[in-house]
Formats: sequence, C-alpha cells, structure tokens
Amino acid sequence: MQRDTVIFNLIQQELERQRRGIELIASENFTSMQVMQAMGNVMTNKYAEGYPGRRYYGGCEIVDQTEQIAIDRLKQIFNIEYANVQPHSGAQANAALMLAILQPGDAILGLDLSMGGHLTHGSAVNFSGKLYQPHFYGVEKETGLIDYNMLEAQARKVKPKLIICGASAYSRDIDYKRIRNVANEIGALVLADIAHPAGLIAKGLLSSPFEYCHFVTSTTHKTLRGPRGGVIMMGKDFENPFGQTDNKGNIKMMSNLIDMAVFPGTQGGPLEHVIAAKAIAFGEILSDEFTVYMKQVKQNAQVMAQEFVSLGYNIISGGTDNHLMLIDLRNKDISGKKAERVLGEADITANKNMVPFDDKSAFITSGIRFGVAAITTRGMKENDMKFVVSVIDKVITQSDDSSVIAKVKAEVNDYMAQFKLYPEW
Repeated sequence: MQRDTVIFNLIQQELERQRRGIELIASENFTSMQVMQAMGNVMTNKYAEGYPGRRYYGGCEIVDQTEQIAIDRLKQIFNIEYANVQPHSGAQANAALMLAILQPGDAILGLDLSMGGHLTHGSAVNFSGKLYQPHFYGVEKETGLIDYNMLEAQARKVKPKLIICGASAYSRDIDYKRIRNVANEIGALVLADIAHPAGLIAKGLLSSPFEYCHFVTSTTHKTLRGPRGGVIMMGKDFENPFGQTDNKGNIKMMSNLIDMAVFPGTQGGPLEHVIAAKAIAFGEILSDEFTVYMKQVKQNAQVMAQEFVSLGYNIISGGTDNHLMLIDLRNKDISGKKAERVLGEADITANKNMVPFDDKSAFITSGIRFGVAAITTRGMKENDMKFVVSVIDKVITQSDDSSVIAKVKAEVNDYMAQFKLYPEW
C-alpha cells in the first residue's frame, strides 16, 4: 500500500509547529514518547466490548491484562476503590456518569460556563443542558472566587439530584467539603470534574475531592500528561441509592451502574491502544519524577501570574493555585479574540475565554486563558516564565504593529530551540 505522504507531511508540519512555539493552552500537554508510541500499536486492531474477564469477544486475554494494569495504576495514584478507564474523553466520562445516576429532566447544578465552568456541566448547547434541567452558580464579582453562598442558595432552592464542581477556567482550589455538606442537606450526589487539576491532586498539591465527592471524572491528557481520553473514579464504591437490583435481587453497587453506563450505555468497543497508553502514563505519574514535574508546574504558574500582575494585567481571582490563569484584558483595550490571533502570529498559542460578567460574546470574549503544563514539560522553569510574559506583553500592547509581532516570533523560535521536543522523532 502506498505511503500517504500528504498526511505524514502534515504530521511533520504539526511537529515543527509544536517545537518552535510556546504552548500555553491550559488543556494541552506533551506526552512522553512511550505514551505516543503506545497509541500507535496493534491493540487498535482488537475489539474488546465489555471489561477484563467479561468480554463479548474472544482473543482478549492480552488486552485484559493491559486494561487491568491501567485500572490498578489509576487506583494506586489516587488511593481509591474504583476506576473505569474506558471513556474516550472527559465529555464522554461525564455523559456516562450522568446516564448512570440521572433520568432525563432531573435537575443538575454546575458552575456557569461564562464563569469558568465546562460545557458538560449544563450548557444549553451540550447534552447536559438538553437532557437534564440545568441550574448554575457563579463566582463573586469582587473576588473572582466561587460564590459558595450562591451555590448553597441555589442547591436549597432547586434541589438538584447532582451538584457538579470543577471548572475549565478557574485558577483556585475548591472547597469540596462545603459542597458535600449542602449536598447531604438536600439529598444530592456530588460529581467533581478534575480534568484540569488532576495531576496536582494526584501529588497532593491541591485538595483531593475523593473524601467528599461521590464521583470523580477526569481527562487523561492535561496535567496527567497522558493520551487523550477520560476516566471515571470513586473513592469508595457504594450501594446505588436508586434501588436497582441484580438478577438475584441484590442491590447493585454504583460501580456496576457506571460500568454499564460506559458500555453499553454510551460507548461500544474500548480503544485498547489508547488504554495501553493510559497505563503507561499512569505508571509515569507514580514516579518521583512526576512529583518534581508537578511541583514545577505549580511554581511556574505562580511566577507567571506574579509577572502578569506586575505589568498591570487583571488575573481573575488575583492569582492561581493550579496550572492556569484567566486574564481579563479589558484594561489593555484588546479582545480575547484579537489577543489569541496576534499571539498566534508570534507562535504563542493560547485561547480566548470569557471572563466572569463579560460584556462580550463567547466568539469575541474579554479574556484569555494561559496554562503552563506543556511548557513545563519542555523543561521551562521560573526564569523562563519571565521571558514568556515579556513576549506576550509585547504582542498585546503593540498588537497593531506587524513588525513587532514578526520580531517577537523570531525571538520565540530562537528561545524555544533550546527546549528539545521529541528529538528522537
């Protein structure tokens, strides 16, 4: 079969783009070479509907071992009783979890997307806002911190069946205990979506949700630095509160309902090649080297935030506890959309983002989001954050001067050449 040079040339171009630029999209990271190699292996040829030891296809003896290793390693990372590693993405992990515990029309309560939440936490354009009755809490206008009083008031008013905590553009730790207390008061379940801070939580650098939240979902490709995918976890398995029984009349455990909601509820055959890559990434997370990496991520984020503040930038909540920050650009007289574009022209990749109480649409936005997980993987440290902020500031403050942007691009490309990315490619 003839080699597809068109696609392989584009892959090479993407590699060169990643090498020469500064990657600040908070949802992105660079996997290890062995994780990437595992995603392109013969397990992609294997159908394995079901779970280890309980498949609907023959020939699953090997992939059973791989998937069980992924499960066991994930359970060890977070010291938990249950993990499902089959979800193809974080969104599908949330979809399956909601299918397991909700009925269409049930009320849910999540952080508003415009306040830093996520599409799958009740947005009207998402399955979560179409199948269920969404309600929202937000952040305090003065501080940018989650408004827990509003969350509690909303919970008592609408009595949701599920309270969702977690965010896609929120830079502070979360008070899971306070959320669980109000959930207990109204009889709600709690889901923590830790897609962004999972790596920090894994190494004890942020509060763990497992003691207080019934369910925890995550992606595997952000701060966990694995392949693109999702997982569903529980600190402790428990009898489902819905009275569902097995064929012997015994109350089904929640793990049974979740497993059934993933397959056959929302997905078919699991991606066993990706699960192999997840297993490798989870093994890396268990290492001391990953602890050093996550500590550096947190330090880099704090230095970056301090540098932005010193230059007069308005960081929502005033700083960061995790790997990201959301900046309100209105005092810099530039929209998030324009900032994203001009930074991209200088080979600095970030994404526009709405800020709380934004007066611009989601297509324009007043904000921009930065994350440091990917550039930390490349070996950048605190002093490098000062360079990164300085070139961002040059572009944003002189966004209409194409000559400045061209000079910054050359400066960025030259600076990033010292941080090798996949030299063995």
